[in-house]
Amino acid sequence: MTQPALDTMGMWDATASLPEQVQEAVEACEKTAGLPDHDAIENVVVLGMGGSGIAGDILLASAAPFMAVPVVVVKSYTVPAFVNENSLVFAVSFSGNTEETLESASEAMAAGGRLVVVGGEGELAAMAEEWGITRIGVSPSIPMPRAAVGALAVPPLLVLEQVGLFPGARDWIDLAVTQLKRRRDRLVADNSAAEQLARRLAGTFPLMHSSGALGTAAINRWKGQIHENAKSPAFGSIQPELCHNEIVGWGQHGDITRQLVSLVQLRHDHEHPQVSRRFELVAELIREVMANVEEVRAEGDGELAQLLDLILFGDFVSLHLAGIAGIDPGPVAVITELKALLTPSQ
Repeated sequence: MTQPALDTMGMWDATASLPEQVQEAVEACEKTAGLPDHDAIENVVVLGMGGSGIAGDILLASAAPFMAVPVVVVKSYTVPAFVNENSLVFAVSFSGNTEETLESASEAMAAGGRLVVVGGEGELAAMAEEWGITRIGVSPSIPMPRAAVGALAVPPLLVLEQVGLFPGARDWIDLAVTQLKRRRDRLVADNSAAEQLARRLAGTFPLMHSSGALGTAAINRWKGQIHENAKSPAFGSIQPELCHNEIVGWGQHGDITRQLVSLVQLRHDHEHPQVSRRFELVAELIREVMANVEEVRAEGDGELAQLLDLILFGDFVSLHLAGIAGIDPGPVAVITELKALLTPSQ
């Protein structure tokens, strides 16, 4: 595996350890106490931002299709008006200090929501202790929120299983671990598929296309990882909606876009048959205005395995892009600067 000259925060090793991180998260949730009764829950809400917020996207893609109650993911300061004592609310924050999550969690608690906190030692952890609610921690050895995707996304799935809303979650997680190990062993090899793809994408802005909740989560992750690890713009759209608007936008400026934009189709086994046809047709319709047209196809048994498979592949692509550009994938100085600017002066 060709690693970048700069990796001050150990992002490569953290990414490669995702299968083990998922297994550790399972062990951390074996004795979760203080959970609400199944019959008392009418909806599920997941609060979180950035690398923590992906936990909500994963839940929406892998658990929600099997659940009898609706799931809403909130990435902002406020919660929906329907939140009440019949709402199971996950507040996910790697640092425990995420401004938006702290405010929305407080609002959910005031509305009577049944909260479960997932995250590190911080203000949210202190609030959980004060409120007397369940908190599931994450290892302080993980360098950044985006490197904690397993530690943050797995606990809510297991809590849903324990509550009785997502039976079989552990089995789906075990299948995902099997696929992650299989994929990881290929991706850490020299000249892996992720490294080859990164070379073809280098110097262009990736545009990801996918479909369904699974594809939406995968796109969100690929974009975020390319943004933060490679410090590069990246974009994404969902099938079949993009066939009703975006494809028209490629009608001109092809002389520019074919130098700057690469299409990456994130495919999985849970596509509608007509959506599968749309992928093929769209690729042909816009091929001449793209620098490259690429496809990454998910592997594994079940939605969770295929989603985490796409996530791991994209994580390595973003790290290789950083390596090609000579960029340290870890630090995100502009986010730190923005947070400081948002903090009221004393």
